[in-house]
Amino acid sequence: MGKDVKQMTSGTKERPAIIKFFTDFFDAIVKGDLAVKLSLVFMGAGYFARKQIIKGIIMMITEVVFILTCIVFAAPNLAKFGTLGTVQYEQIFDPLTMQTTVDDYDNSFMILLYSVIAIFFIFVFVLLYIHNMKEVYRLQLLSEQGKHVNTFREDIKDMFGKKFHITLLTLPTLGVVLMNILPIMVLVFVAFTNYDQNHMPPNALFTWVGLKNFKSLFSNSMTSTFSYSFGKVLGWTIIWAVFATFTTFIGGILLAMLINNKTTKWPKMWRTLFIIAIAVPQFVTLLLVRNFFADSGIVNTICSNIGLTGFLKNIGLVSGEYIPFLTSPGWAKVMIIIINIWVGVPYQMLIATGVLMNIPTDQIESARIDGANKFQIFGHITMPYILFIQGPALITDFVKNINNFNVIYLLTQDMYFTNDQLLANSHAKEVDLLVTWLFRLTNEYYNYKMASVIGIIVFIICAAFTIISFSKLIKGDREEAYQ
Repeated sequence: MGKDVKQMTSGTKERPAIIKFFTDFFDAIVKGDLAVKLSLVFMGAGYFARKQIIKGIIMMITEVVFILTCIVFAAPNLAKFGTLGTVQYEQIFDPLTMQTTVDDYDNSFMILLYSVIAIFFIFVFVLLYIHNMKEVYRLQLLSEQGKHVNTFREDIKDMFGKKFHITLLTLPTLGVVLMNILPIMVLVFVAFTNYDQNHMPPNALFTWVGLKNFKSLFSNSMTSTFSYSFGKVLGWTIIWAVFATFTTFIGGILLAMLINNKTTKWPKMWRTLFIIAIAVPQFVTLLLVRNFFADSGIVNTICSNIGLTGFLKNIGLVSGEYIPFLTSPGWAKVMIIIINIWVGVPYQMLIATGVLMNIPTDQIESARIDGANKFQIFGHITMPYILFIQGPALITDFVKNINNFNVIYLLTQDMYFTNDQLLANSHAKEVDLLVTWLFRLTNEYYNYKMASVIGIIVFIICAAFTIISFSKLIKGDREEAYQ
């Protein structure tokens, strides 16, 4: 599309993309000719007028499919969206046939799911409808200026030429929509319902409850302890994410520097041993370590034989005949962080090794000539460079650790039991992260409504942290300092 056409269709320059998207649509309605205006009703009319027959047929078919889909699929489900169903599942015994039949009941979850799909389908069609109006108006302007209008064959050729990036991104984008966006939309809607074990489709209906679930999460009552549990679990989640991220990050850097030090003997052997630790599947390592540190595990046996258990008991750190590595809140949290260091440091060591090999040597040599010692070089050159290179990965690791399901669940499942009745009332434990609490609510107790609320909170925390961190990280231009 030519520059003059862009200016004519936009009216003004440098407008925000969203505003421009809609103003161009209204320009097409107001300034378009009869064929363009007919496209408001018949989407292919503008193409037929410009002899774009195939495009016109495609748009007409699209419009017909949309109308039929709305009639057959969208309308019946959206009509029940406000109530999520009114007909309860019921078995009816027919004395004439001596058989039990099931009535034509409503399934609240399917109504919700299909309604979300219908809303998304309508939203996509509206965007396509607006784009179609803008496109036929563009064709009108090109025709009036006597410029060439691409044929359908030329458009197909462009899809594998100058617009090939759009073609490549189409399938991944569709996958993101189907696998991420639609489930998130369903998750958000479920948070405003009473979908739980007592309202399980298809045998029972659930309905809208507004902000009741959010109030339960942020306010204590005699019947609900979710607020108390949320505060405890959120606090531990943040502490865990901070320690899990920075202990493995710093540990990986120090280990890489130690192995790559000129005075270290057999560096390849040490590096290979840690790589082997990465090669072992994480769940295998975690399950083995959990058994090692069990109350009757090998570590407790060794500690008891060498007298360590008795010593800790005498100074008040242990109250029983074993060290509660994974069964006491304080011990368990410390052990989880330590075990995660063993699991995570080798991977960070490999990354740090690659970064250290690319540190500008001229800066280090200049610092040495100026009299800087090893600690000054590390603090003013090595560490800033590593943070510059690994900053985005560090942010990603922090978010990943907030949602680190494997380490917490595999180390504590069937091993740790809470004695805090308030936590137990909301099916939480002291060692739970928000994500493991969410999993337990859904997988074991079928409390989908509160799990959805917690899922939204986790998303908000991760999104806010990521946006703020990346905005601070990319602020300014620091690349010149390392070139």
